[in-house]
Amino acid sequence: MARRLIELPPPRGPLSGRLFEALEGTPNQGLEALGPVESADPIADEDLQLALYVSYELHYTGIRGVDEAWEWAPSLLAFRAELERPFEAAVAELVEPATEAELVSVGAALQGIAAEDPGPPLSRYMETQGTLEQMLEHVVHRSAYQLKEADPHSWVIPRLSPRPKAALLEVQADEYGGGNAERMHSVLFAKTMAALGLEPAYGAYLERLPAVNLATVNLMSCFGLQRRRRGATVGHLAAFEMTSSIPNRRYGNALRRLGFGREATHFYDEHVEADAVHENIAAWDLAGGLAAEEPEVAADIIFGARALLQLEALWATHLMDSWERGESSLRERAAVPA
Repeated sequence: MARRLIELPPPRGPLSGRLFEALEGTPNQGLEALGPVESADPIADEDLQLALYVSYELHYTGIRGVDEAWEWAPSLLAFRAELERPFEAAVAELVEPATEAELVSVGAALQGIAAEDPGPPLSRYMETQGTLEQMLEHVVHRSAYQLKEADPHSWVIPRLSPRPKAALLEVQADEYGGGNAERMHSVLFAKTMAALGLEPAYGAYLERLPAVNLATVNLMSCFGLQRRRRGATVGHLAAFEMTSSIPNRRYGNALRRLGFGREATHFYDEHVEADAVHENIAAWDLAGGLAAEEPEVAADIIFGARALLQLEALWATHLMDSWERGESSLRERAAVPA
């Protein structure tokens, strides 16, 4: 994989338009105070989600033509905070609060949440009847996170005490290939994209990713970049590890059914094994360990887990509904001016 460097995509409305115009100029100039952002549906708001995504990307990657000093520019942070408020509020409306019984044992609660969640039917559909075109769309969607896999959760490392930190590092070490760059999960995903004839460069498909997809990644960044949401970050990661083994097996099977070999399936096959191992570590040592040492964040751990499942369900529903209508689940590329 080449180093990360993305292009600003076409804006999708006044929020992203204002942000992108400012980013092309001098840091901390030209980005006026935003004020409260009104949106009927912040999670599905194309303009809001793209602006928020690019605001976060400054912490992950270079943006062509954008001065890196924008990353911590006070005006950008204030702008981003106004985007985060309606987004966080919308996610909170979707999530059932933790019960007193769940707070007694966060590890057991997470196992119960994972066991009770049937998951969207997306992976089962892809395994048995998904078309090649649909599989390609699915991989393009997932590239928004998988090409930066583990990075959003790694922000929480310095914010944890030794026991949960050690558990997190055990999980993350596998995500980053155990010291072997070629085994990093982000690298394996790039190889899957290449094997499928897709462009594996980081951010290559940003223009085509709809708001509901960007929201799933923005959720991780929103949690990970804020110390106050360390519990939610841990809960999100724990639920991610506890619910991904079976779907990844199905996606690998889908690719085999479509005639692809190990170069395309290695990423998914690796996750079947790795995430099965990570499940208990994430639930008990990481999430349970953090809750034991910081009981005040226990409810937010469970919130993070449920938030992941809710947004993943919205995203999967978008794909299935689009295909049911005979439409692409991706956005069309913007027309090139004549």
